[in-house]
Amino acid sequence: MTSAVPRLSYPDSPIADLRGLYNFILNPQLLAAEKGNRSIVSFCQKISPLDLLEILSRIASSYPTHCYWENPERETAFLGYGIAFTATFHGKQRFLKAQKFIENCQQRIIKIDNYSEITPRIFCSFTFFDSATATPFPSATLTLPKFQIIKKQSEYFFLTNLLITGEKEIENSLEETINNLKIIQNNSSNCRQNPHQDSCSYYIHPTYNFQAAVADAIQSIHAQKFSKIVLAHALDVISPRPFHLVNCLDNLRQRHPDCYTFSLGNGRGDHFIGASPERLLTVHQGQLITDALAGSAPRGENAIEDALFANKLLASEKEQREHRAVSDFINQKLRQIGLNPQNSPSRLLKLSNIQHLWTPIHAKLKPSIHPLEIVAQLHPTPAVAGVPTEIALAQIRHYETFDRSLYAAPLGWIDCHNNSEFIVGIRSALIKGDQARLYAGAGIVAGSDPEKELAEIQLKFQALLKALT
Repeated sequence: MTSAVPRLSYPDSPIADLRGLYNFILNPQLLAAEKGNRSIVSFCQKISPLDLLEILSRIASSYPTHCYWENPERETAFLGYGIAFTATFHGKQRFLKAQKFIENCQQRIIKIDNYSEITPRIFCSFTFFDSATATPFPSATLTLPKFQIIKKQSEYFFLTNLLITGEKEIENSLEETINNLKIIQNNSSNCRQNPHQDSCSYYIHPTYNFQAAVADAIQSIHAQKFSKIVLAHALDVISPRPFHLVNCLDNLRQRHPDCYTFSLGNGRGDHFIGASPERLLTVHQGQLITDALAGSAPRGENAIEDALFANKLLASEKEQREHRAVSDFINQKLRQIGLNPQNSPSRLLKLSNIQHLWTPIHAKLKPSIHPLEIVAQLHPTPAVAGVPTEIALAQIRHYETFDRSLYAAPLGWIDCHNNSEFIVGIRSALIKGDQARLYAGAGIVAGSDPEKELAEIQLKFQALLKALT
C-alpha cells in the first residue's frame, strides 16, 4: 500500500544554502516528526545532463557500495552510492521482511523540496536461492543510498538522504553533499580510463561439463521427472591485470543499448555486473507490466539471414512450448494474488546478438498489493528455473557445481510511491580484482540438443567476454 510522503516546503533549492538548510533541518517542526524513529531527511535538486558512469568512475574509490542501472533505449538511469539506511535478510521470509523494512523506511522519510514525483529509491537485490551462504551478496539486501542520481527521459535529479542523528553528523553530511555536488557539476564526457584489453590473454576455465549435464537432464525429461529445467553454466576468467569496472559497464551499455546495464558493489571489492534483457516487472502509478521472455535464436549477419533465424524461431514447436510455459506461469501467479493479467500479442524481441520470443503482460495493481509481493510470487519463473518449479530447483542444485548468487535473481528499486522496476540478473558476471565469473543459461525441454544448447550459452558468454577490459 502506498503511503504519502511527508513534505515540508523549502523556499529555494535546498543545497544552494548550506547554513540555511542546516538550520531548517534542526527546526522544531522537523524534529517533532522523529518520535521514536530517527527521521530520514530527503532533498532533491535538478541538475544538468551527465554521464552516470563518469560519476561512478569518480566516486567508486570513496563509495565502494553502489548500485548502477541504465537502459538507454527506455531513457532511464539510476546511480546510488553511500548508505543512509540498509538491512540484510535470509531465509524463506526474506521478501516479507524486505517489504516491512521498505515500509518502515518510507515512513521515516521527510522530503524538503518541491519535486513531489521524484522520491528516494530503495535498491533491492535477492540471490537466486533463499539459502545462499557462501556468496559475496546476502540472500536479500535493501539499501537506501545516501546519494542518488536519477534520470527520467531528458531530466536529471540529484537526491540526498540524511539519517537524522546529532547536529555534528548533520553538518558533516551537508558538507559531504556539497562536495558530491561539485563532483557532479565538474562532470566530463569520457568515463573510460584504460585502453581495451584483449580477451585472448585471459585464462578461462569452465566450472563443469555443461553439455553432459544437458544430456542427462534430457533423459530425465523423457522419463517425465520434469518438463523443463534451466541449466546455468559459469566460466571462471583470470586476467593479467585487474578488470576496470567502468570500462566493462561502458562496453555493455554501448553494445546492448536495448538491455538494462547494471552494477552492484558490496563495499568489499565484489561487483555483480551485466546487461539483462529481461524485465521482471515495472509498476508505475498502479499499472503493472511484466514480460514472458523465453525461446531464443541468434541474430543473422545480414537482413536475409536474420529473417531466416526469426522465422525458424517463430515456427519452432520446441521454442514456442518453452515460451508458453513462462507465459502461463506468470498469468497463473498473478491471478493467485487477485490480479487480472492481460497478454499483449507475442512478438520478437531483437537484441544486438540474440532474439527472443516475447509476450508483454499487463495488469491493474490493487493498492493493497506491494511490488515485493509480486516479485516473491514470480521468482523464479520457468525462464530461469523450470517446470515444475520445486523439482527443477532441486535438480539445478544437483547439476550445477557453483552457487548462482545473484545470477538469474531479482534486482531492482522501489520509490516512496511504490513505483518500481525489477529485472532478472541474467547475462551477468561477478568480478573482483583480476578475477571474474561469467554466468549464462539455457532452457532444456523435450527436443533440446546438447550441442545447440552449448552453442547458445557460448553466444551469451562471448557478449560478456567482449565487454571485459
